[in-house]
Formats: sequence, C-alpha cells, structure tokens
Amino acid sequence: MNKTAKLELDGKQYSLPTLVGTEGEKAIDISALRTQTGYITLDDGYGNTGSCLSNITFIDGERGILRYRGIPIEELAEKATSVETAFLIIYGHLPTRAELRRFSDLLTENQYLHEDMTFHFQGFPSGAHPMAMLSAMINAASCFDEGLMHWQFGARNEFEVYAARLISQVRTIAAFSHRKSRGLPLIYPKKAYKYTANFLHMLFSMPYEDYELKPEVVHALDLIFLLHADHEQNCSTATVRMVGSSQANLFASAAAGVCALWGPLHGGANQAVIEMLQEIHSTGDDGSKFINAAKDKNSGKRLMGFGHRVYKNYDPRAKIIKKACDNLLKVLNHNDPLLEIAKKLEESALHDSYFIERKLYPNVDFYSGIIMRAIGIPVEMFPVIFAIGRMPGWIANYKEIMEDPKGRIYRPRQVYEGPTEKHFVPIEERK
Repeated sequence: MNKTAKLELDGKQYSLPTLVGTEGEKAIDISALRTQTGYITLDDGYGNTGSCLSNITFIDGERGILRYRGIPIEELAEKATSVETAFLIIYGHLPTRAELRRFSDLLTENQYLHEDMTFHFQGFPSGAHPMAMLSAMINAASCFDEGLMHWQFGARNEFEVYAARLISQVRTIAAFSHRKSRGLPLIYPKKAYKYTANFLHMLFSMPYEDYELKPEVVHALDLIFLLHADHEQNCSTATVRMVGSSQANLFASAAAGVCALWGPLHGGANQAVIEMLQEIHSTGDDGSKFINAAKDKNSGKRLMGFGHRVYKNYDPRAKIIKKACDNLLKVLNHNDPLLEIAKKLEESALHDSYFIERKLYPNVDFYSGIIMRAIGIPVEMFPVIFAIGRMPGWIANYKEIMEDPKGRIYRPRQVYEGPTEKHFVPIEERK
C-alpha cells in the first residue's frame, strides 16, 4: 500500500496520495492540490518536479546507472547497434530478427528527401548554423507529406512509417546542412550502406570519390548515437513532450526538441569541450596551467566536459565511450595538439584528489567531442550529431504522451510577482 502525505494549510489538513516507481523512486501526487487548497507548488526550473510517468529510461545518478527499458547501457553498448537500440526505446522491447529487418527496411525506404527540399537548402545563407537548418528542414519535411499533416496518432503501421522516416531523414537533413554550410555538393544516401555508415558517406564523400568507411570510425559514431538515444526528462525531451501534448505532429514536436537542444547548456556541451581545448592551446599551455586555474574558484576557468548535473558518480556512458575513444585515436594515429591536451586533462581529472573528491570525472561530452574532432566533424555539427542520436528518445516520449488516455495538454502554473491592478494613462498625462 502506498503511503499518504499530510499537508496542513490555513488550519486544515489535506491528504495527498503518494506513489513509488518500479525502481523505488518516490513521489507525492499533487495533481489535485490547487483544486483542493487553492495553492500550487513552486519549483523553479522543475528540478524537483515529476512531469510525467514514463516507462522508457531509468537513471540513478548517485550510483551511475542508466538503463533503456530496463536494460543496462553497458549491455546495449557491447551487444547492440544504435538501430536496434532505437527500436527498443520506441517500442519497448528488443526486436526479433523479423522486426529488426522490417525496421531497417523502413529506414532505407524513407532516407530520401523530396527533391524540392534541395531548393530550401539553397535559401539559407552560407554561414547558417546547421542546427537552425536541421530544425527548419525537419518541419519542412512534414509539409511534403500531406498524410502526416492530417495524421492523428493511432494506427500502428502509420506510426511505424513516420517514426522510421524521421529517424532516417534526420541524418540526410543533417548531412545536407553540413555540406550547404561548407558550399559542398549534396551527396545522396546509398541503399547498400547501414545507418551510421550512410551518414558518414553523405557527410564526407565527394561526387567521384566515396569516403573510406573505417570500421572503427563507424563503430565510434554509432556508439555516440546509442549512448545519446535517451536520457530521461531533460530540457529537449521535456520540450518534445510539451509540444506533443498539444497534438502537434511528430515532426513539429521533434523540430522543437532540436531548438531546445541547440542551447550551449544542453546539446552544445561537447562543442564547449573543443572550444576549451582550443583556448588552452592558443595560450601555449599543455593543460597544466589551466588545470591549476580550474582549481581556483576566483580564476573564472572551468573544466568543460567534467562532472554532470545528474550523475554524482562516474557517468556510465563515459566509461563506455572512453574505450572506443582510445581505440579510435590509436587506429587513426592523429597528430593533434588538442587531443594531447585532452589526454592531459583526463589524466589529471582521474588521478588528482581535487577532482576525485568533487567527483569531477570526464563525462560523455568530453569523450564524444574528442571522437568527433578525430573523425573530422566540425564543432558546429556536434549538437546536430547529438540530435540524430536523441531522435529515438524523442519519438518514444512523443508516442508515450500520445498513448496517455488522459490526453492532457501541458500547462505549467506560475506565481505572479508583477504589479497589482492599475489603470491606463493617456499619453499626454504620462511622466
């Protein structure tokens, strides 16, 4: 039996129901609080507010645990691909061989954009940020499907097609956005390539010379997609749910998620890592001086890519991706001064008591930024890579909210602190 919380207000006592999740997470249900008491709760930034019940992802930041649909991230990283993981996140179970084949076939069938969309890319200025193009073009893609524009969530087969279309087309849009920003000719997808290899092909191939697909590069990028596939109710996922609650279509909701992810406090974190390394290198430092400055709270210097708001222990994704990062750098044998600085920072964070005591371990953004630089992906594309990886999670959360029988539009409350009632003053009387 769940316990009941007691709240005493203005001399009256109210009973509030509680609930406990499958992993022991406890919550007090305040859904009827305003109706019963006239009060609302104030939780600036929703840091202590559960906005939904969800079956998708479980995180225990204290113990460094991340599970998709109950399966530890470590097992998925070792045994699954990003496509198989996407199916798991969206549909709630690991696919059978037949289900995975159908899902993969749908991704292949839906990877092409309507040819008229190429003219939209031409309308962007050469310096347009790829995230701006990604958000705009996801919305534009929905306009080229009349069925989607009038689609009401329901039939499974229709949802399967639209979900696969969004996951597949987002990498085509992303690759085209990159090439447009660099003034390069567009490279179309190839049916023979699998998901991540195809993205690299569209990103880096030239009209008469295909990009060499090294297995280690494909694996490292696929792992980044897998590790970023979902991460509970973060800023962008909550945005997708918020927009989806109005019954906006799937593409429009995902485009809103892209906008939320664009912010430097969210999807731009791995970009900040590289910018930090560039700043260190420009001063002639090998990282030693910056590390000492980072320990001084008055220096204004901060180690980007270290520590995590959710994980109070080692980010479990960082443990996984570190191995792939080390292997990739060994295979590529790059002579990159920024990567040498990164290794210096990593060594200090893992062995210096200052960082260990504060649990400032390298997080997934630190290693993913290094991997993407080593592959040759420009920093402005880093949040775009994040968006491609996060798409299955956004789709799963959209599906979850559409399947909610309550069907309630999200509508947070506020505590108003503005002026009380006053009256309009004609302009000639204003001082």
